[in-house]
Amino acid sequence: MLAEGDDLAREKRDAEALSRFRSAWSALPEPRDEQEPAVRILGAIADSQFHLGSWAGCRDSVQHAFRCGADLDNPFLRLRLGQALYELGNEQEAANWLVPAYLSEGRALFAEDDPKYLEFFFSRLKPPPGGWPEGW
Repeated sequence: MLAEGDDLAREKRDAEALSRFRSAWSALPEPRDEQEPAVRILGAIADSQFHLGSWAGCRDSVQHAFRCGADLDNPFLRLRLGQALYELGNEQEAANWLVPAYLSEGRALFAEDDPKYLEFFFSRLKPPPGGWPEGW
C-alpha cells in the first residue's frame, strides 16, 4: 500500500495516494504510533494533504509524526508543518518551522513548491553581511 501510494504521489494523483497511505496506516498493528514505519507513513499522508490543500490535516499529520518519534530537525516535516501553518494564518509559528528547514537545506528543499513560502520568510530575516550566499 505504501509503495502504491508513493507511485501515485509521483504521478501527482494525490487523492488516490492519500487513500493508499491511509490504508497503510490502518494496516499497521497496534500500537500504530510505535511501529517503525509510522513516521514515514504519516509524512506521506501529510505531503498528500499538503498537495490537496488540506492545511489542518497536513499540520495534524506532521504533529502526529513528531509524537511518533520523528526527529524535530527533519527538514521535510518542518517544511510541511511551516507551510500548513502559513496557510492557516499562523505566520509567526510558520516562520519558526520554515526558517530552520531553510537554514539546514537551502533553496533545494523549497524547489518544488510555490515561491511564496521563500518570499514569506525571507521578508522576516535580515540577510547576513554580504547578502545571501549563492543558492541560498
